[in-house]
Amino acid sequence: MRRDVRAAAIPLVAMGLAMGAVTPAHAGAPTANPAVRSGEGHGNRVLFPATIPLPPGFRPEGIAIGPGPVAYLGSLADGSIRRIDLITGRGSLVSQGPGTPTVGVKTDDRGRLYAAGGAAGNARVIDTRTGGVLASYQLESGTSFINDVVLTKGAAWFTDSLNPVLHRLPLRRDGRPAADVERVPLTGDIVYGPGNNANGIAPTPDGKGLLIVQSNVGLLFRVDPSTGLTKAVDLGGETLVNGDGLLLRGRTLYVVQNRLNTIAVLRLNATGTSARVVERLTDPRFDVPTTVASFGGRLYLPNARFTTTPTPTTTYDLVAIRHGFGG
Repeated sequence: MRRDVRAAAIPLVAMGLAMGAVTPAHAGAPTANPAVRSGEGHGNRVLFPATIPLPPGFRPEGIAIGPGPVAYLGSLADGSIRRIDLITGRGSLVSQGPGTPTVGVKTDDRGRLYAAGGAAGNARVIDTRTGGVLASYQLESGTSFINDVVLTKGAAWFTDSLNPVLHRLPLRRDGRPAADVERVPLTGDIVYGPGNNANGIAPTPDGKGLLIVQSNVGLLFRVDPSTGLTKAVDLGGETLVNGDGLLLRGRTLYVVQNRLNTIAVLRLNATGTSARVVERLTDPRFDVPTTVASFGGRLYLPNARFTTTPTPTTTYDLVAIRHGFGG
């Protein structure tokens, strides 16, 4: 089924920023920019803005949240990384881009941000405190599109939408990235074709496999990380065309279907071999959202606006909707 989710300013108990410490949002249509600063609102509640403007021409694509109520967004325009305070809506430049895109991003709990480099064929690890590039990797020398990244216990994994391969960056015990990246060819059920192939990536609920969505055909695959063998996930006849960013919470998988302005909500089995679409979410503020991250009972999505010709003055924003996370 499809459900419209509308959100105005979203209240949170100021004394605790933990997941679930959220009071219900007020019903009604969203305001254009309900920016409410920390400490304002009613009693001891803080109202999180539901729509956060980004600098004109920024062209957001990837988003990562944490540690804490802080989001990091990458720019397709020049690869810059921007930090957003989710309480105030204020933003600042963390790292000046190299002039090539930043697509998917993920953060760890030690102040590192992993960035996929799109058509540049590379990946970067950035210190979110200083903005410095800790490491850079050229993953492909030919045609490629390094699209998204996920962090697992022992590695950072990058998808390539134009080549049937995953790139595995091993992580040391202290979380530091290794010097070399391993190339893991994808075999089995997945068949690459024209357009964007492997895009968003997430772990399976049991942590033993990986999930990737193939945007152009709308299929979801489970990947054996040790071999690269793929097997199509049984979706019960559903498709995930234009599938982009993935977010796993327990056994619930959120799949952003970018040009459909929709989030498909899937319930997975533990191993990630089968799933059912239990809900589809949309919002009138969606304008080709690409990726999704969560904080405090909210989903945050950057509007990439792919159907709008980008210019230096094109406006962009980050939008939030409330949703209860399944286990």
